[in-house]
Amino acid sequence: MLNYINWTLDPAIISNPIEIRYYGLFFAIAFYLGNLIIDRIFKTENIDPKWLDKLLIYVIIGTVVGARLGHVFFYDWDYFKDNLIEIVMIRNGGLASHGAAIGILLALWIYSIKVSKKSMLWILDRVVITIALASFLIRLGNFFNHEIVGDPTDVAWAVSFKYHDDQLPRHPTQLYEAICYLAFFGVLFYLFWKTNIKQQQGKLFGLFLILVFTARFFLEFLKTGQSSFDETAVLKTGQLLSIPFVIVGVYFFLKPKKETA
Repeated sequence: MLNYINWTLDPAIISNPIEIRYYGLFFAIAFYLGNLIIDRIFKTENIDPKWLDKLLIYVIIGTVVGARLGHVFFYDWDYFKDNLIEIVMIRNGGLASHGAAIGILLALWIYSIKVSKKSMLWILDRVVITIALASFLIRLGNFFNHEIVGDPTDVAWAVSFKYHDDQLPRHPTQLYEAICYLAFFGVLFYLFWKTNIKQQQGKLFGLFLILVFTARFFLEFLKTGQSSFDETAVLKTGQLLSIPFVIVGVYFFLKPKKETA
């Protein structure tokens, strides 16, 4: 009797005439649900509906470009420096959440200047709710994609990924992260709608950074390294990148500013 889960689902939902993967489906659902949540927030706060369409465009571009460049420069530059053309081949895999975070921050900074004319923290306090939900769905996509796996283990819930390099039973770290992000979404959603925390500008954003990147830091101990650096370093690349985000989160959470128009 197996003492682990044998995960054999094909990452592709369909392969012909074009390939559609579960990962892409979850990615699309993430943006769809996020758009619904922000739409509800904007309507409640009587925000110009034109801002919503522009926000979606900014976030999509920031997420995809940031996540791709984050993977290229943080995890696999030794390869891509000799294969520059492959940087744009996103369908071959390779997106980094830390890069996505940086990309989204830059996109929202530009959005705040050109569209909302409000403090960047105003939109961050609202968007992080949707980002937490999106992170949950994207990690589910990683699980369906047989990627970002954990270290080998003999725990009862270990998973053998058929389409990974080996079929060793491993920690399903994608699911560990997904569960954390779903819980964080619930916390942020509740605080936004049921308390006055949104009046303390930057506090929800700070809490999001603390929760997400603290969880990411500790879960990295169970993950298989994603770069050659991770094979020998005391702290992995993902952990080193998480520390600055946690520090920034603590700063904004402890020093909120009152919201202004």
